[in-house]
Amino acid sequence: MPDAADGTVLDRLFAVIERRRGADAGSSYTARLLAEGRPTIARKVGEEAVEVVVASLAAEAGHPDRLAEESADLLYHLLVLWADAGIPPEAVWRVLAEREGTSGLAEKAARSQR
Repeated sequence: MPDAADGTVLDRLFAVIERRRGADAGSSYTARLLAEGRPTIARKVGEEAVEVVVASLAAEAGHPDRLAEESADLLYHLLVLWADAGIPPEAVWRVLAEREGTSGLAEKAARSQR
């Protein structure tokens, strides 16, 4: 089990993704995604999001493991998108922390006024 000082599993995965930048695209799926660029990565995020939706319906039918697996795929591809865009996970964690304790409805209303 990793030490807590190593960060969350998502932080560690992001570090691996960053290390794969520029690696051989023939031997690394991550390197291939990064080499193909944002449109390809964004499409993969969209595909994985749809698969999460489908899996959520399967979870209702008694297949919760599929939802966990598809959620992991979505998180991975989202991290690849962040890496491509130069957004470290800490930036997202900071936004989430700023929103913590705020009603989702109030937060959305404030966002629409910006």
